[in-house]
Amino acid sequence: MRTRVRCPGSCGLAASLGTHPCRTVPLLLLLLLLAPPAWCSWWLMGALGLHVSCEHVPGLLGRQRQLCLGHADVMRAVARGTRNWLRECQHQFKNHRWNCSTSTRDQRLFGKAILRSSRESAFVYAISSAGVVHAVARACGRGELRACACGAPEHSSGDFAWAGCRDHVRYATRFARAFVDAKERAEKDARALINLHNNRSGRKAVKRFVSRECKCHGVSGSCSLRTCWHELAELRRSGDFLRRRYDGAVRVALNQDGSGFIVADRHFKQPSKSDLVYSEPSPDYCVQDQDVGSLGTDGRVCNKSSRGTDSCEVMCCGRGYDTRRVTRTKQCECKFRWCCAVRCRECSETVDVHTCKAAGQDV
Repeated sequence: MRTRVRCPGSCGLAASLGTHPCRTVPLLLLLLLLAPPAWCSWWLMGALGLHVSCEHVPGLLGRQRQLCLGHADVMRAVARGTRNWLRECQHQFKNHRWNCSTSTRDQRLFGKAILRSSRESAFVYAISSAGVVHAVARACGRGELRACACGAPEHSSGDFAWAGCRDHVRYATRFARAFVDAKERAEKDARALINLHNNRSGRKAVKRFVSRECKCHGVSGSCSLRTCWHELAELRRSGDFLRRRYDGAVRVALNQDGSGFIVADRHFKQPSKSDLVYSEPSPDYCVQDQDVGSLGTDGRVCNKSSRGTDSCEVMCCGRGYDTRRVTRTKQCECKFRWCCAVRCRECSETVDVHTCKAAGQDV
């Protein structure tokens, strides 16, 4: 959506964007630039796509802005990583009441839900940190980043040699720690300590799935020499891991001197560095409530035959559901034709779609 910047009175803002004052400017960008900076987050870089300079990316602190200005190539990777982790978050929770919904009209991206130190907030902080490490490491490994040079081989012996870049994950982790953690390190309160822990958990989730891959060389497949390198797994592996950590997240409370946190329930063990932690219970997300950041489940599609979180009973919170019959077109009877195409027919099917009733609607 775009809006027209009217003259006069908008020349300063338009000029700062490198835009003629009477040409169109994205409405989202105007909202972000005119919004209170404290509400904004670097997460919005995925929506902005870095089409503006670092001075105009809303919500960046001094250290983050410094890194942005000095590493434009890395910030492009961060923007890609932001889009990737948002998609991953929505994949992991697509069948849940809270489905990682975002709003680019809200400077917090997740609304007030992210202001709570809940399980959902813990997952968002972890997967966002993981997404940055993953994207920057990939860009480094492809040779796209000036500051991330491939170091000397870690080790070589008579039967194998290292190839590729050994430092890509190490560099990405250092950059993510400096950039992503900057806001929490500046605030130094109880919630910041929890966010820092979950940020670190996300970084570790990426490093967990770095494997050594090798390729054989030699006459007649003798494998007299192997070339090996570090392979970064897809972000989905880290997402699946963090999703399991979300299920087993540990509730914590700040200790007396404020230097750390302790387990809220003494019957549970102290969380490890890979665990997710939170301090506030989650709302049930059944009805829309802006104060707790719940969008509700009115109109959400549910699965009548499921017994899981996507079932109509669970998704609709006992409110019942509406059913409508729809006709869909899909490809069918696909056949491979030599060479080299797959040809399909278009088939129609009629299915029942179930959607949750609104609160107060007659069941």
